[in-house]
Amino acid sequence: MPYVPPARRGGTLIPLPPREGRIASLTYRDAGVDIDAGDALVRRIAPLARGTARPGADAALGGFGAFFDLKAAGFRDPVLVAATDGVGTKLELAKAAGRHDTIGIDLVAMCVNDLVVQGAEPLFFLDYFATGKLAVDEAADVVRGIARGCTESGCALIGGETAEMPGLYRPGDYDLAGFAVGAVERGQALTGAGVAAGDVLIGLAWDAPAPFAPDQGLAEALLTPTRLYVRSCLAALKAGGVKALAHITGGGLVENPPRVYPKTLAAEIDVRQWTLPPVFRWLAETGPVAAHELARTFNCGIGMLVVADPARADALLEAFAAAGETAYRIGRIVPRPDGGEAVVLQGLDSWPD
Repeated sequence: MPYVPPARRGGTLIPLPPREGRIASLTYRDAGVDIDAGDALVRRIAPLARGTARPGADAALGGFGAFFDLKAAGFRDPVLVAATDGVGTKLELAKAAGRHDTIGIDLVAMCVNDLVVQGAEPLFFLDYFATGKLAVDEAADVVRGIARGCTESGCALIGGETAEMPGLYRPGDYDLAGFAVGAVERGQALTGAGVAAGDVLIGLAWDAPAPFAPDQGLAEALLTPTRLYVRSCLAALKAGGVKALAHITGGGLVENPPRVYPKTLAAEIDVRQWTLPPVFRWLAETGPVAAHELARTFNCGIGMLVVADPARADALLEAFAAAGETAYRIGRIVPRPDGGEAVVLQGLDSWPD
């Protein structure tokens, strides 16, 4: 048996086993993490990130952190606003359908729409992509959607994390999270404090025309990405008359509106003022899902609720139309009696039940 010099560990001499009895050198790939695949993904997505560059950020990838210059973005005395979110079980639809190019738009929309309702302009976005085994083409499709969402909302994709963790995810699984930061000039944030009885409610359509149609597969219809309301809402804020904005996501038309007005007030919404999109009608009838449950779970075709000064309501409707939105006057703010509902839905009997 040949002599093997001892190794020193923590001040103690430890004899090594004979060379022929030692195991082969391990690599990160042996542990299930493919660094080469990660590098290939970075090369694929770097041009996508550069395409989202905006004043204040050059959207270059590769550093440990990313810088953003608020002054270069045109702000004088900004307050930062942050949001983080995911896309929930919609990921399962994307995986089942093998369609990964739009789910990133949903991820961005969930975050940046939550910024604009505070009156903030989205500035930059970071993503977190976690999987058991990295599939470069699939991941690149996801990031392509993220970059598209960022571009459409004027938000720079300045970084992110790709985590390959074998054993934590089933084969083919991945998870997504997004993080967005925006800014609003001090004193100009939307808080809902100025909302008053008599204010007009304007609903911005989730998508027009409706995403569900007989010539589409179910997964394709349900994968229609969340609408990005950033540019139209920022334009409306500049036009004046917007008192509050509510992003209608999980919790639907029942849980979300009360977040933007005082507890002494209620939103009176007439659901007959817009057409329930066919996808929600199908869910109601096939589920079956009762009308009120539909309204407290889904946006039912209204992705953004605007509380408007009555004197500016018509002008805002025109401004939203000019920005490419389908907008409806759907109700008003009313006094809320003690023990009364925060949202009063009128015309629910016109929906399937």
